[in-house]
Amino acid sequence: MPNSAEPIIVAEAVGKRYGHFQVLDDCSFKVANGEVVVICGPSGSGKSTLVKCLNGLERFDRGRITVDGVRVGDPGVDLTRLRSRVGMVFQQFELFPHLTAEENIMLAQRRVLGRSVRDARERARALLDRVGLLAHAQKYPKALSGGQQQRVAIARGLAMDPAVMLFDEPTSALDPEMIGEVLNVMVDLARDGMTMVCVTHEMGFARHVGNKILFMDAGTIVETATPEDFFGHTRSERAQRFLKNILHPMGL
Repeated sequence: MPNSAEPIIVAEAVGKRYGHFQVLDDCSFKVANGEVVVICGPSGSGKSTLVKCLNGLERFDRGRITVDGVRVGDPGVDLTRLRSRVGMVFQQFELFPHLTAEENIMLAQRRVLGRSVRDARERARALLDRVGLLAHAQKYPKALSGGQQQRVAIARGLAMDPAVMLFDEPTSALDPEMIGEVLNVMVDLARDGMTMVCVTHEMGFARHVGNKILFMDAGTIVETATPEDFFGHTRSERAQRFLKNILHPMGL
């Protein structure tokens, strides 16, 4: 469970524009150590942009973001080092096709953390075992299912011993039968106390695993609530419509 220590992520009045289009507008929130924060909302609401701002993959124009004591927008920030502390799992896996599962997990350990081949391989194999893929260590991504590739991607992020894991719609590119195997890994991480920020439409995960839910629309954080309040007593009309559409898409 989250503790009362200083938050590991603080976003204050974050704003971003693409030309005349306001992508993010006055977004503020905090994430405590060990907390699972779920960001949800309609497509185009700025969810992915916001989570990518947390590790410098997207620049923001206004406001301030601090992650693990590092000011993300500072000109002199070492983004490589920051990203080693902030694991990122994308929609499309982003594995290197010419490397095996084991090699994909070893690469950043060797280049960024300076681990020996032996130590990097040992860590990779331990994490592949953790996500149920040790038997597939020598397979290339094309020989793995989408769910297996995403689990390798999660293991790759964990290999850097991050303080925070970010997930940008990690199940959106998967066939329905593969979604559960990825969510199960994420549930296990949450149980182990991993700090997580997850952009997802998986409302079952949000309800049962999240500690806090941020609902976004049109680039703003419309509502911040516990899962109990969000699903049972959501205040904003926009969030009510979203839940109705996503939980009962055919009006059943």
